[in-house]
Amino acid sequence: MVVSTTKSPSASGEAHLGHVVFISAAAAMGGFLFGYDSAVINGAVTGIQKHFGVGNGETAFVVAIALLGSAAGAVVAGRLADRLGRVKTMLLAAALFALSGVGSMFPPSIQVLATWRVVGGVAIGIASVIAPTYIAEVAPTAYRGRLASFQQLAIVLGITVSQLANYALNEAAGGESTGHLAGIQAWQWMLGVETVPAVVYGLMALSIPESPRFLIADRREEQARKVLLEVEGEGIDLDARVAEIRSVLDSSRKPRLRDLLGGRFGLLPIVWVGIGASVFQQFVGINVIFYYSSFLWQSVGINESNSLLISLSTSIVNVVGTVVAIALVDRIGRKPLALAGSAGMALSLGLAAWAFSHRVGTGDTATLADSYATTALVAAHVFVFCFAFSWGVVVWVLLGEMFPNRIRALALSVAASAQWIANWAITVTFPDLADWNLSATYVIYATFALLSIPFVAFCIKETKGRSLESMG
Repeated sequence: MVVSTTKSPSASGEAHLGHVVFISAAAAMGGFLFGYDSAVINGAVTGIQKHFGVGNGETAFVVAIALLGSAAGAVVAGRLADRLGRVKTMLLAAALFALSGVGSMFPPSIQVLATWRVVGGVAIGIASVIAPTYIAEVAPTAYRGRLASFQQLAIVLGITVSQLANYALNEAAGGESTGHLAGIQAWQWMLGVETVPAVVYGLMALSIPESPRFLIADRREEQARKVLLEVEGEGIDLDARVAEIRSVLDSSRKPRLRDLLGGRFGLLPIVWVGIGASVFQQFVGINVIFYYSSFLWQSVGINESNSLLISLSTSIVNVVGTVVAIALVDRIGRKPLALAGSAGMALSLGLAAWAFSHRVGTGDTATLADSYATTALVAAHVFVFCFAFSWGVVVWVLLGEMFPNRIRALALSVAASAQWIANWAITVTFPDLADWNLSATYVIYATFALLSIPFVAFCIKETKGRSLESMG
């Protein structure tokens, strides 16, 4: 048994916390692009439909196809991180984000747009794995939950900025996403602007050190010592920390997919728990709000401009909830936040389902009486807040720390890939489900929120205050 030598916050974390915050924020910039790229399509949906003359089916395909790319990116991210290192993998993701932004801005056809969406999706998948892995590996134990929460904070900031940009561009183009700015339609600008933060991400990745755990695994021990000194402070016993990490790494070999196998149902139980957490996070329908809220609110009689304004307001609520989570995740723990969020999501989704059951008409003629529309809007904002202070942050924190060192990057890749597949399933089915029965669709999401309560209670183990080396 290896005894943890992690020092108290006063001995190690405080002196170097500012530096570690910068390092974590730089890594989490991938999360910003993750949020921007995945949510920016919300404002562009109507413009894409009008420009290419396509219906809901083709639109859902273009929105959702990026998520299959994300699943693929998440699958390969673990191997890339273990082979190239964490920082080089971030640089690859930044390059793919930039290429996707430029390509999506000038697509000659809906099929080409879908292709560039896949490229962006691969970048999202890589970023979704590499940031929590890296942050968990450089963060002092006492601050790991809050620093790992930077990933989700960056995601929600990316979502918010994308909605703000969408609204501003739409208004500048006369309230129509097919309106022109400098000879280019507003929806094209919406998709192309992400090239700027992609370049910033690449520059920030160049300024941060490699993970000490990767360096030790790569037999670059002297470099690892320097990084450990940077992130954990001069009060640590470097020899003991390096020996602790090396002992864990040397007792295992580089993980392969078969290392995740075992137990009664094929995979190791801990891997199933990671997959389950990822799937529940998506099956509550959170990304319907961020991918389709413009479409959703227009389907109950709200115009395009106001729909984008509502999208922006829910994004701001998302940021507020995430800040609350960051403040609480290391104080009260991961499980209490998840349980509270599940209960709040189930109630608010049920209320939204009730309000949507009073929708009158179909398609472009559908309307919702003011009282029910107000109820639906309040319920949607409460739902987003409950998700943001709980599952939005907790799942990413858990995925970065719950797996044993020997399989962490690979297991996180599998869990993140499952998350993207679940996200794809929700995204590709929503337009047709909404046409069938919008209220029943929200009943389905509410049911998954309710089922997540026993999942957390019986399957999730609290990781608050535990070192990564103690995870198994």
